[in-house]
This record gives sequence, C-alpha cells and structure tokens, in this order.
Amino acid sequence: MLKEIIIAIQAYFKAHQFIQKHKLWKWILIPGIIYTILFMVSMYYFGKTSNNFIEFLSLKTGLKVWLDKINSGFLGFLFTLGSLILWVAMMLFYFSLFKYLFLIVGSPVFAFLSEKTEAILEGKSYPFSFLQLTQDIIRGIRIAGRNALWQTVYSFSILIVSIIPVAGWLMPVMALLVECYYYGFSMLDYSMERNKKSAAESIAYVGSHKGLAIGNGLVFYMMHFVPFIGWVLAPAYSVIAATLSIIAVKEKQVVYVNQPK
Repeated sequence: MLKEIIIAIQAYFKAHQFIQKHKLWKWILIPGIIYTILFMVSMYYFGKTSNNFIEFLSLKTGLKVWLDKINSGFLGFLFTLGSLILWVAMMLFYFSLFKYLFLIVGSPVFAFLSEKTEAILEGKSYPFSFLQLTQDIIRGIRIAGRNALWQTVYSFSILIVSIIPVAGWLMPVMALLVECYYYGFSMLDYSMERNKKSAAESIAYVGSHKGLAIGNGLVFYMMHFVPFIGWVLAPAYSVIAATLSIIAVKEKQVVYVNQPK
C-alpha cells in the first residue's frame, strides 16, 4: 500500500507538468475559484457552529461548571484538549459533507478532465457524447452519495470516540485517513466508469488499491494548508492525478507481466 501512496503523491507533480504542457488552466482555474469561494464561506460558518455546539454540550452536561468548581489545572487541560480534538473532528465531518456537495456539482468538469487526461496520454479519441457525459455525471453523483453515506457512518463513530479522553486523541488521524480514502475513491472512479467498470468492480478495484485513494486524498487535504492557491488548484489537480496514478499502476503491471521468467 505504501508504494501506491507514493505513486499517488508523485502523480500530483506529474499532473502539474501535464497541465502546463497541454494548457488546461482554464479547466483548472474556473472551478477552482468557485470552490475556493464556497470553501471560505462554508468553513467560516462551520467553525462558528462547531464552537457553539461544544459550548452548548459543556454547559448542558454540567462539565464546565464541575471543572470550575474543582479548579484542577490538569483536568482543565484535558478538557481543553478534548474540546480541541472534538472541534477538529467536527470540522473534518463538516468539510466532508461540503466536499461531496462540490463533487456532485462539479462532476461534469471532473469527468471531462479525467477523460481529457487519458485521451492525451493514450492517444485515444473520445468524441463528445452528451449521453456518455450524462452517464458519467449520474455515476459520479451515485458514487459520491455512497461514499458520503459510508464516510458519515465512520465519521460519526469517530466523533463519539473522540469525546473519550486519551483514547480520542488518535481519532482526528483516523478521521483524516477515512476522509482521504473516500475522496480519492471518488476521483479514481471517473477512470473506472470510462473503462466500463461497474460500480461493484470500481469498489473492488479501489479496495485492492487503497494506497492510490489514500495518497490522492492526502495530497488534496495537504494543498488546503496553502491558502487560496492550494484551494484553487486542489480539486482539478486531484482528478488529473487520480487518472495518472491509475495509468502508472497499469503500466507497472504490464512491465511485471512481460518480464522474463
């Protein structure tokens, strides 16, 4: 799995070179700017909602009043740390919902970019088909909906565990890995659809190549640490990188099969 994570990470650097070489910037910047605006607005309100919920929870459970009475610095530290971890877990959960909403809205552009990438690399011609584009969009929405559902189940479980002191400290890492996997899954599925793979076959493929999904989603999230520029580039780069990573794995498999015994 580690090798596939490395392949997925390297694919982002190849994606940058690919975009420059084939002048795909208009397909990168337009959806990226829309994504950035929606991201900033939503995360602002998500942050306020998370703070209000944690404050409400601490007051309703009487935990804050109890801590004020005993005046213990150590327990106060644990409470602050636990609140921070809960806030991070909630923000990841909120972001996952926002991310899937954007995946659904942006599915026509993502389907086109994935197709364009493979057409250029393999020298194939994919004539425009409104029917095929519609099928790609519907498939993308279904996969995004499925992944959102399963990720919500896992994220909710992680959110509950994150309240537990000490044990909950690792939960943000688990939540991030789940986020990365399901986001990368959605990006990889565009190539699966184009190659006539059913949803079940796509699930099986990504399940056996978890590293590609995790690596793709991991870089996507890391790009969000670069304000504005990273936010603009992250969505389109991720779908192109996903396509490149699948092709890279396919080429490695062909080389392995053709090696002399």
